[in-house]
Parts: sequence; structure tokens; C-alpha cells
Amino acid sequence: MEELVQRYHKLVFGLCFRMVGNSHDAEDLTQETFVRMFRHLESWDPRRAFRPWLLAIAANRCRSFLGQRRHRLEVPTPEVEPLPRKASAPNNDLQEEVELGLQQLRAEHRQAFLLFYEQELSYAEIAEVMQCPVGTIKTWIHRARQELIQFLTTRGTLHAG
Repeated sequence: MEELVQRYHKLVFGLCFRMVGNSHDAEDLTQETFVRMFRHLESWDPRRAFRPWLLAIAANRCRSFLGQRRHRLEVPTPEVEPLPRKASAPNNDLQEEVELGLQQLRAEHRQAFLLFYEQELSYAEIAEVMQCPVGTIKTWIHRARQELIQFLTTRGTLHAG
């Protein structure tokens, strides 16, 4: 059990953090993910890949958490003010802008995007994690990419053309 946690903690925490945007909540959700994984380990089919199964548990915990938080808060998402155009942005400025842009995406688009680009899962694996058709996953990733490009262009981080 300890070896599984050590092997996958960073992966699960990374997904949770990117989905909820808060390290304290992400750590709690990571712990909940491993508790659920151990509780339901007998239901895992060894003929299927373990990583997508574990990430599905983490993603489901995050979606539940975000749904509960949204109902508790009922606060609209703040509008983001455009930044003045910069000739060139340092890498950490770009990273901050990308993070901000990711937070503006619909939750399922962000999750699919992160699973594809950060976790390097295939479309089929993401479909398994998110429990929806592969075509839907492709559409969500495409839309997330387009919305992120539009966000970065509007903010002056990317230059159209």
C-alpha cells in the first residue's frame, strides 16, 4: 500500500491541485482518493491499466468537491481584467497566465485538457477516466485548447497571427 501511495501521490496530487486550485484541498482530495482506492481495490480489473482507474477516482472526488463548493458559495466567477500587451513575457509570467486561463475553462474541459497534456493519457484512457465517449473527449480538449489560446491572446500573452 505504501509503495502505491509513493508511486502515484505526485500524479494524483497534481491532478487534484490543477482541478481545485488550492493545495490544502488538493491534499485532502489526494488522501480521499487513496482511501477510496484501497477500499475498492478488489473492484479494479487487473486486465485494465491501473493509472486511468486511479485518476478516475481522483477526478470523481474533485468533481464532487467542486460541485459541493459551488453550492455552498454560490458566488459568480470574477471577470479577469485584460493585461497590457508585453513585448515578451518571462516563462513564469506565461505559466501564471496559463494557470489563470485554465481556471476560466469549464471543469470538464480543464480536466480533459490536463489529463491529455499533463498526465499524457490517451483519448481512450481519458474517456475511461471521465466516463464518456472518446469523441466527447476530443471535442473538450479541442475547445479547451481554443479557449486557452483565445484567453492568452486577449491577455496579450500570445500574439494573434
